[in-house]
Amino acid sequence: MQTKQDLINYWQKDCIITDKKLLKAFSAVDREKFILPGYLSEAYGDYPLPISAGQTISQPTTVMLMIQALELKKTDKVLEIGAGSGYNAAIISKLCKKVYSIEIVEELAEFARKNLKNAGIKNVEVIHADGSLGYENEAPYDKCIITAACPEIPEPIIEQVKIDGIILAPVGIGYQKMIKARKTKTGLDRENLGEFAFVPLKGKSGF
Repeated sequence: MQTKQDLINYWQKDCIITDKKLLKAFSAVDREKFILPGYLSEAYGDYPLPISAGQTISQPTTVMLMIQALELKKTDKVLEIGAGSGYNAAIISKLCKKVYSIEIVEELAEFARKNLKNAGIKNVEVIHADGSLGYENEAPYDKCIITAACPEIPEPIIEQVKIDGIILAPVGIGYQKMIKARKTKTGLDRENLGEFAFVPLKGKSGF
């Protein structure tokens, strides 16, 4: 059975995760509190696990690579699209000021809220809404992370992120390219971080 420390050792040995603050945040969050009871023995397996409503919690390495790419700062206000079980937001919350996590599936929004409360995390707000439209109420954001595959980075989200802010999104059909986009005055500077597989983004600007 793989442990939390096994994952940390693997990431450090292969220089996959080099951000020490991020590794500390990972250590501080118990993944056991964000998965279904039947999978507790697999909490630190490096693969996705099923959660409610036919969705999954991403494999730990994917979660960490995405968060590392956000270049989080303590003062950041972060928009997360797709709360899932609340696990991503829990780790992000340790590295920024506030997270607004938008979840289109009401059952999952409740699941994430309950898990975050059980984990004692207070700077994440989970909102049941269409995340493909972003969350205008609290815009602008310093960073945005999209945890579902989108056909393109949704225009409403681009508009809600500050200039020089970062948007991270899996883009495409089937396997997706993980796009790290930095917003400039003239558009987005895009970098491809590799191929991943995510469930499709639902909603008006999703699939």
